[in-house]
Amino acid sequence: MKRAALLLLLIASGITFAAERFGLGTPASADDIARWDIDIKPDGAGLPPGQGAVSEGVGLYDQLCLACHGENGQDGQYDQLAGAPVPEEFATTFVKRTIGNYWPYASTLFDYVRRSMPQTQPGSLTDDEVYALVAYLLYLNGIVDADAIMNSESLPRVEMPAQSRFYWSDEVAHLR
Repeated sequence: MKRAALLLLLIASGITFAAERFGLGTPASADDIARWDIDIKPDGAGLPPGQGAVSEGVGLYDQLCLACHGENGQDGQYDQLAGAPVPEEFATTFVKRTIGNYWPYASTLFDYVRRSMPQTQPGSLTDDEVYALVAYLLYLNGIVDADAIMNSESLPRVEMPAQSRFYWSDEVAHLR
């Protein structure tokens, strides 16, 4: 344990020395950290204010997602988002992984879409747009009704079909 601590100290001092010597980087401010500290937990902790309806998500999907993920989340050049059944024997049956048959938590779907979509401009969507897109994606997978509205209260209550196949804790998530 002492060796590991010493090694970390040496690495940190080496990085600090290199940054000072070569003029690389700047210290992270509280604002810098706050902009990146936006993770959403499976229980919904960290979800921002705002809301979005399935009906709003349709237009956003057609505008921002259709080219990559195809009509109704199927047959696009990239990941299929909807349409594959939830297999009885998940470990031994091959099906394409989709939001509806593999994703364990709706709140972490929000987190993923918010950080990484659209691929050409990740992180550019407003929170309301992310809520609307997630509502529509959940609808495409038959998880919520067409009149569903997602927000920080309703989204964590969504029960995903594959949730029972995962275990979550603050420490680590394990596939069952």
